Amino acid sequence: MTYVPPKVWTPPASNGGTFASINRAVAGPTHELELPVGKHPLQLYSLATPNGVKVTIMLEELLALGHTGAEYDAWLIRINEGEQFSSGFVDINPNSKIPALVDRSGTEPVRVFESGAILLYLAEKFGAFLASDGVARTEAMNWLFWQMGSAPFVGGGFGHFYAYAPEKLQYPIDRYAMETKRQLDVLERQLTKHRYVAGDDYTIADMAIWPWYGGMARGELYEAGDFLSVHEYGHVRRWAEDIARRPAVMRGRKVNRVRGNPAEQVPERHSAADLD
Repeated sequence: MTYVPPKVWTPPASNGGTFASINRAVAGPTHELELPVGKHPLQLYSLATPNGVKVTIMLEELLALGHTGAEYDAWLIRINEGEQFSSGFVDINPNSKIPALVDRSGTEPVRVFESGAILLYLAEKFGAFLASDGVARTEAMNWLFWQMGSAPFVGGGFGHFYAYAPEKLQYPIDRYAMETKRQLDVLERQLTKHRYVAGDDYTIADMAIWPWYGGMARGELYEAGDFLSVHEYGHVRRWAEDIARRPAVMRGRKVNRVRGNPAEQVPERHSAADLD
């Protein structure tokens, strides 16, 4: 049956799908709850989705470089249970999306939300994984913002209709599969010329892009590797495997994880020993 949009849209009684219980047409908190605070300078409230993994990889990479000020507590936010709509979380991120970070190292707490903003904040705070100026910085920023603008087509578009929607519909799956493959080709062409996305150096651009497109290239994200013929993107696959072997990446992707291999699940992280 062809859908005819009404003159005025109203929320359906149920829109089905994996995330139906948390989709809302309004913002703001649904319940009062303060967030816990640990002993470390940085407090992360997150879940090991691709966007959440970006930040835990960055924190583990900073610690691997010896930046002790990057010690952090990672608190689990169960988005399927609506914990991102608590008053405490909304105070940190009015958009009610993970990840969200609070830096308590100064005289006043600083909230940082949106994964790209968190990566940039940490890179500038610690002077790592981003050039301080010049062409190299601009190129890394180009690719960081490319990811922030492109990933919704992969997640909310392709991922939703291919993996999570209550029924499989050809038009949206074809539409978003085409765009996802175009984006993979953008990366393939860039990585044909460079070891990392923004050049010869590993940067926050790689950390932002890898959980999405690296996961896709390795056949992990949405288990869509065969469907998308990811074998066609040899340079993306080489880059994805290189980053996957980094010790800090292996550690970071365990944090706030509650699915998959139990040996790789560390729902909360409060010390380095939690990952050992």
